[in-house]
Amino acid sequence: MWAQAGVHIMQADQVAHDLMQPGQAVYREVVERFGTGILDSSGAINRAKLAESAFGHAGEKHSRVKELNQIVHPAVIDAQEEWLAQMARDDPQGISVVEAALILEADLEKYFDRIVVVTCRPEQRIERWAKRTGSDHSTAKAEVARRMAAQFSEEDKIKAADYMIDNSGTLEQAKTAAAKVLAELRAAAALK
Repeated sequence: MWAQAGVHIMQADQVAHDLMQPGQAVYREVVERFGTGILDSSGAINRAKLAESAFGHAGEKHSRVKELNQIVHPAVIDAQEEWLAQMARDDPQGISVVEAALILEADLEKYFDRIVVVTCRPEQRIERWAKRTGSDHSTAKAEVARRMAAQFSEEDKIKAADYMIDNSGTLEQAKTAAAKVLAELRAAAALK
């Protein structure tokens, strides 16, 4: 919605994905630490296998998420800083947004003027994951639980945020909430 309104958007997950392509330094380090078992037949990192290795199997307490993040986050932060600087040069009064799931968990909030948390009900997360990935309900439930276990609680995220958009309702309600927050962000940017 914001991109359609002229907001510059960087998706940290896509940047991380790009950095994990064969030939990249991040790719080499991830394969070195997590092993060739995370690769598909073409030699590319299989994200599902990497997630399983990093997050552990459902019900396991062992997690290597921090180890993975120590490899990926610095490179993503470097790319993000370059991008934000470029956006500031190209569009000084514009709004630039980095979409990322682990900003607070990685202690990255200091890099941003404002933090916006988008939330929905837990069951909706499962339904949306199942729809996006084609997973059945029980697989989606396990995957969402595994990923949420590596994140701050919803309550803590909301407390840390400057703005919260509840995406539990209708599309129109989400559009209204997003438009309200964007208007406030634009007002704040105009004061800079």
